[in-house]
Amino acid sequence: MEPVRCVQQANAILGEGPSWNHSEGVLYWVDIERPAVFRFDPVRGQTGHWPMPRTVGCAAPAQSSRLVYADRDGFGYLNLADGTTSPIADTEKQNSGNRFNDGKVDRKGRFWAGTLDTAYTNATGCLYRLDPDGTVNHMASGFTCSNGLGWSPDDRTMYFTDSTARVIWAYEFDVQSGALGERREFASLQAGQGLPDGLTVDAEGYVWSAIWNGWRIIRFAPDGKVDREIEMPVQRPSSCMFGDADLQTLYITSACVELGWEALKAGPLAGALFAMRTNVAGLPETPFAG
Repeated sequence: MEPVRCVQQANAILGEGPSWNHSEGVLYWVDIERPAVFRFDPVRGQTGHWPMPRTVGCAAPAQSSRLVYADRDGFGYLNLADGTTSPIADTEKQNSGNRFNDGKVDRKGRFWAGTLDTAYTNATGCLYRLDPDGTVNHMASGFTCSNGLGWSPDDRTMYFTDSTARVIWAYEFDVQSGALGERREFASLQAGQGLPDGLTVDAEGYVWSAIWNGWRIIRFAPDGKVDREIEMPVQRPSSCMFGDADLQTLYITSACVELGWEALKAGPLAGALFAMRTNVAGLPETPFAG
């Protein structure tokens, strides 16, 4: 594999949610705290920037030149042509201390996103599924910091992270119905090792997890064992996603939020977008079908 390189010095406060649009050949990602959606072209650099009205946890390509997103209040659409937003559903009225965080689209075009407690102390976070017809389904609860999710190549397993618990869960998954079955612990980290954050799954079924406060990316084998660790030049890598025409470039977002002076001196590129060529391909992302 090639070394990790900085491809955009974005100065994001809390970069997150990378999503590769294969038809456009671009990466969409967000800054949660200085709320905006970015579009990165590997050839031309940043080709789009859309300020958002509220903290936005994630965004993914949808139909009709739109993105679907999840923010502080719920789900919505971003019109890429004029930058306007339109709400779909407010799911967290009962939990004013929550906001949406990470999300992904499954291979049937359904958008999944989880919420977190903004104080990171209460297990009030939930996992939701937004269907293409606009129906919102409550799928699971009891999380403090809902985070990275993805699916195995055979669509029989859905991975879902609770960062505060330092656990990546593996759920039995029915791709036809979108139902979740039993869950098991897939992988976990000990105190002091960092927190599992955003993730992606490659074509071999291995899970790549960005390790917040861990200065690295971990590739987990399908049995949950550590396959390899990739050192990062920043303390808080936040998520990762495969892109480029061959899906062999791993794009990695990062954050500088609440980092002290010493940490910023050690990792001055905090908040940048990074890329690394790998020897394995990712899986193509499916646009939201709504």
